[in-house]
Amino acid sequence: MKLTRHQTPSGPRWAADAHWLAVSFELYALLELPRSDMPVFLKDHLSTEPAKGTLLAPIEPHQEVWASGVTYQRSREARRAESDMGDVYDRVYAAQRPELFFKANGWRVMGPRQSLRIRTDSDWNVPEPELTLVINRSGEIIGYTAGNDMSSRSIEGENPLYLPQAKIYNASCALGPAIQLLEIDGMRDLPIEIIIRRAGQAVFQGGTSTAQMNRKLEELVAYLFRELSFPHGAFLMTGTGVVPPDQFTLARSDLIAITIGDLTLENEIGL
Repeated sequence: MKLTRHQTPSGPRWAADAHWLAVSFELYALLELPRSDMPVFLKDHLSTEPAKGTLLAPIEPHQEVWASGVTYQRSREARRAESDMGDVYDRVYAAQRPELFFKANGWRVMGPRQSLRIRTDSDWNVPEPELTLVINRSGEIIGYTAGNDMSSRSIEGENPLYLPQAKIYNASCALGPAIQLLEIDGMRDLPIEIIIRRAGQAVFQGGTSTAQMNRKLEELVAYLFRELSFPHGAFLMTGTGVVPPDQFTLARSDLIAITIGDLTLENEIGL
């Protein structure tokens, strides 16, 4: 089942498999439940009326997006190349404790076809296609969505302590187009692809699979929930295994298409 969030004249509204859920349905209420109770809850709220309206990011304003770093070999190599402190990233890749950091509040997250930004004080900027886990309040993974963890490589490369500035700024995070409800075993070998088009021409494309991750999904979630509570659930980006070559940087009007499983998230670089 796919959950989508739409803009309507009366405000945002959720749908499941292209049919409206009750007006009263909220994602946080679903994520307050154990996974085993979710099918009945969704069935009780599902209508036969077809859903329509512009797609929004499948997250609510008060929810949080967190992110993981250096979970793929390619990411480790890219971090090493952009910084004179490569040993830091080698240690993170091999360490027991993963790198986790805050990315965005739900109200800051862009949805499908909404514009993303590159920082005006960075001259090396890239998108990062990432499987993004949807997690209930008990730490159970209930599904995923496609995510774009925009990154200013020149800023983080200058000093790893600048990571929050490289990662957290206006329109630096996108999710969508839907939440795919799925058992965790169905996420262990999902294809991830990205295509960046400039003036209609592909200037970069690449791919990987979640099977190439250095860490298990459950491990990342366990560390996130170790000393933090998420009463309304949480979203966790799981790192990128596709990084453009070092000479590449995003430009205004570039179109980014990220496909994870059968979800495709498209965004354009705006101002």
